[in-house]
Amino acid sequence: MPESRTPLRILAPHEAVPTIARELSRRRFLGLAAIAGGTAVLAACAPGGSGSPAPQATGGDLESSLSIYTWGDYDSPDVVEGFTAELGPTVTLDSYSSNEELIAKLIAARGTSGYDIVVPTGVFIPQMIENELLTKFNKDLLPNLANMDAAYLGRAWDPENDYSVCKAWGTTGFVYDKTVITRELTTWADFFDAAQNEASGKTSMSDDPAGIIGAYFWANDLDWNTEDETQLEECRAFLVEQIAPHISAFDSYPGTNAIPQGTQVLMQAWNGDARLGLTESSEPDRWQWVLPGPVTELWMDNWAIAAGAPNPEAAHAFINFSMTPENLFLNLDYIGYNVGGKDMEGEAQAAGIPFTDMIFFSPEQLESMHEQTLNDSQTTRVNIWNEMKAAAGA
Repeated sequence: MPESRTPLRILAPHEAVPTIARELSRRRFLGLAAIAGGTAVLAACAPGGSGSPAPQATGGDLESSLSIYTWGDYDSPDVVEGFTAELGPTVTLDSYSSNEELIAKLIAARGTSGYDIVVPTGVFIPQMIENELLTKFNKDLLPNLANMDAAYLGRAWDPENDYSVCKAWGTTGFVYDKTVITRELTTWADFFDAAQNEASGKTSMSDDPAGIIGAYFWANDLDWNTEDETQLEECRAFLVEQIAPHISAFDSYPGTNAIPQGTQVLMQAWNGDARLGLTESSEPDRWQWVLPGPVTELWMDNWAIAAGAPNPEAAHAFINFSMTPENLFLNLDYIGYNVGGKDMEGEAQAAGIPFTDMIFFSPEQLESMHEQTLNDSQTTRVNIWNEMKAAAGA
């Protein structure tokens, strides 16, 4: 990225802000995961539980396999296959749709999930560290950290990158079918209006509480991190009573099927997934991507190693392999998100990668993006998400 840009301005590297671990109690965090996972798993995450900690990676021989629990379609097959071909371990990829789903799975497993690498969003990392869900890096095994842009290192949730490092960052917008919705949509208010009209019964929203609840507050130009009970109740009433009847699916990955197959008319989407859908569509001009105003989301997902990872050497090796310049570029091209490597925008444009305006954003666009903060309202937000899904019957 050119030096004139200041991406992720909201949390500057090593910024002295209160950690989220001090904003939420351990009990509240575990309660959130229990609600999201649909089971009573509170006791499962007690520090020192029955899950055996992973041995510290030493740089010894790599294990023969590696298991990654991540967001859907989030790694270039060329990178995954190249890792196995060059270094040996076979890779298994499983996917989730929300951080709550990831956390619930790790808590329930008590260090025996069988997963080596996980990819949480930054704001959840302090709680995951506090509750011993992650393993500290051996940074001697990650020399390719040197290939990462300093703007994406040292975030407030993990200032020394002891447990995490940028996998990708992006934003949330929507895509609509211009052959059905013939007016121009530019805001989140437009999204909700179209969902209740031209796109009724053909609208999908992300299967993720952050984006669903966030969209209401973004549409009304309100602080989406509010703890105000009245505002949260107004959000619940709007989403559950007015919007849910028009929603046909909760789909975090419309770029995989819904856009290429044209099964929906209006789809909330992360920028990279939307870009994937446009590149896979036989009619890309049929679709319009919108980075909606007046405000929207900014997030960063991170490589991390799960507590109890059975293959810590392979886990370090894969993360390090993914941070070579060549593999950073392959992942950027495939997933359509900024992966945090040095000097990548010019390289992407020179290579003729399509839709680079959906990967790299102007300073003005970045000003409209705001990160989530975990606070005492999180359980309420997950309840709204679940209630809306039940009301939609999707």
